[in-house]
Amino acid sequence: MAEILMKSENPTTDREKNKNLNISYKAPAVHKAFQLLRVVAKTQESLGIVDLAKRLGYSKSTTHGLVHALLREGVLTQGAGGRKLYLGPTIAELMFSNWHQERVNKLARPILNDIRDTINETVILGVRIRHRVLIISTAETQDSLKISVPIGSTIPLFAGAVGKVFLSAENNELAADLIKERGLPQYTPRSITDEKEYLLELDRVGSQGYAVDVEEYLPGIRAVAVAVNNRRGLPAAIWVVGMSATMEMDKIRRIADLTMEKADIFRRALDEDKQAPATP
Repeated sequence: MAEILMKSENPTTDREKNKNLNISYKAPAVHKAFQLLRVVAKTQESLGIVDLAKRLGYSKSTTHGLVHALLREGVLTQGAGGRKLYLGPTIAELMFSNWHQERVNKLARPILNDIRDTINETVILGVRIRHRVLIISTAETQDSLKISVPIGSTIPLFAGAVGKVFLSAENNELAADLIKERGLPQYTPRSITDEKEYLLELDRVGSQGYAVDVEEYLPGIRAVAVAVNNRRGLPAAIWVVGMSATMEMDKIRRIADLTMEKADIFRRALDEDKQAPATP
């Protein structure tokens, strides 16, 4: 389903070192940047630079400089029209780089295998990185006719079921802005390309806890996806893919129930793992 397939030369005393650190490392710009990010993260309504400046008590020029520096680095992103500000993809990207992919795979492997062995379809674990989904682990069915997905490959965020579960976690305004910015590609005749219809689909996904793709990304292929909502913030999802001939609607419902159950087990494993990064 992938797109196939320092060392000091002048030592000082400890007290002098601490004094120098206190003077040199206050970094007010960094503090202001994080204050700005906290406001953006906690605010539901649209915020422009003027609104942010008032709320933070910063000058417009200071706020403008901070915002544009953060935009350049991808730490913030703007919605359509350039007014709305949201946390950007770099935050997720940096967060995932702090995870050991090998460790995540070790936790996921028995869960993916269990799903595969129960329903005899290929199971995939991926994480959202910017506007793509990175494949980090798979458990392929042993059938000769199967979906094979290379680890390390990526698929577009709007590709079928997996994109729906990630986007359903966003607020509607952000999802709508992303649709306007990126567009809804017509991968197949069954792809949802109408914005209102797609947003309604995201509401359904959010309510039921899983997403279904019936030949919306690849002809003859169906998929079921479930987000792994963990306290440590890893933007992950598990999805099952198979041929339309072997994934009739009754089986899709069974797959959805099983995958939600196993995704919850994986979520708890991530939350409780002592070798994973601490919660921010």
